[in-house]
Amino acid sequence: MITASTAGRTRPLHRRDLLRFGTAAMLLGGSDPVPAANPARAVGFGKARSVLMIYTSGGQSHLDMWDPKPGAPDHVRSIFKPISTRVPGMFFTEHMAGIARIADRITLVRSMSHEDLDHGSATYLSLTGRYHQRLSSNPPPRPTDLPTLGAILARVPFPQRFFYDSIHINGPALVPFDPSPGQYGGLLGQAYDPLLIGDVTQGELAIPGLTARTRLSDRRMASRTDLKKLLDQSHLRLASSDVVRRNEKFYSQAMTLLSSQKVRDAFDLGKEPTRLRDAYGRHRSGQACLLGRRLVEAGVPFVNVIWNHSNRGQDRAVDVTDDYGWDTHNDIFFALKNHLLPRFDQTLPALIEDMDQRGLLEDTLVICMGEFGRAPLIAKEASFAGNKPGRKHWANAYSIVMAGAGVGRGQIVGTTDRTGADVISDRYGPWDVAATLFHALGIDPSGHYDDLLDRPYPISVGTPMTRVYQ
Repeated sequence: MITASTAGRTRPLHRRDLLRFGTAAMLLGGSDPVPAANPARAVGFGKARSVLMIYTSGGQSHLDMWDPKPGAPDHVRSIFKPISTRVPGMFFTEHMAGIARIADRITLVRSMSHEDLDHGSATYLSLTGRYHQRLSSNPPPRPTDLPTLGAILARVPFPQRFFYDSIHINGPALVPFDPSPGQYGGLLGQAYDPLLIGDVTQGELAIPGLTARTRLSDRRMASRTDLKKLLDQSHLRLASSDVVRRNEKFYSQAMTLLSSQKVRDAFDLGKEPTRLRDAYGRHRSGQACLLGRRLVEAGVPFVNVIWNHSNRGQDRAVDVTDDYGWDTHNDIFFALKNHLLPRFDQTLPALIEDMDQRGLLEDTLVICMGEFGRAPLIAKEASFAGNKPGRKHWANAYSIVMAGAGVGRGQIVGTTDRTGADVISDRYGPWDVAATLFHALGIDPSGHYDDLLDRPYPISVGTPMTRVYQ
């Protein structure tokens, strides 16, 4: 008899179980890695109350930031000088002195790798943990897409502590001026889209149209709620409609915003001291990270800060730093030195230090990552704007940063070869980051969630990166 283990016991596998497991296997797809069976719930499992992701859209150059190769040939080596950090043997480049100061609070993973070479599909891979059907492309979002990580979190059994399970800030991520796939509820429907907040520097509260004067009194709120219930009684036949259920969820969330002072306060950056707002930086990326910290503090399980809303907005606004993305095909050293690194080197240390001082790193997993790195070749590309050389996309090796929730402090995981072109040890992919995220939140990444038609899909096809906890 075929059996399945449940909480240490065995039970017969019924026909429905076999169909579910068989369907799940087919849905894995041929190009995805196969997850390890029943991963041990050991190190790192359930250590995180929340996850804060900083998504650096466009592809940071690991060679000019996290993984300098001073011994590489001239056509590979960065013009930036390497500098030491607070961790022996960990070197960054010279425009990252602030991050070097907090290196003893992070784990640097230098061994990320995958096979997708364009921004849209690689963003999809990074934010869903799965390859897109159109590898190395820039497809539009589709209702048949796999759900973003926060949407999966909203679908699996998980204790709700906030009126949204997943919030994206400073989005959507544009490639370069159209929304990338991988940021939405996809096949789970719009009701599972993360709450999307754009430019947080534009108003009194981070949610447009919501001000301190918008809040209704408890009496007026109760009156409106009772009226709605009365009207709804005549429409019970619509209760089975997906559209109606989705609208009910949106209505409930809107009512919470209007009635809960605690929820509204979480979005109010004006409650932060001027000194701290200045420390994060009074720009879109800095204030978005500050709001991310506030939402984690309020209990949001998954917050994704889109560091730069366009992967290469500098094509249209070369003098506007807020519009710069990490897609530096040309003019890479100018863009990094004058626009990208000064703000990044200000805000990331401010965020890590602030969270550490507040005790938030104890139970918050922080992940800073982009969709890939940059090529080990400095060359000018005629098809892109700019007058000086840059670097092409490179997914075979790149770096990410992790911190908090039991992740080791002051360590390097993984190595690359002498030119930063390939991974030598501890190779990981975005699917493993997804598995680590769920593992940290106490969700078995080898489990499944059901779509709206009760079809099972794997939570992740990766394996938790337990090496980062050592």
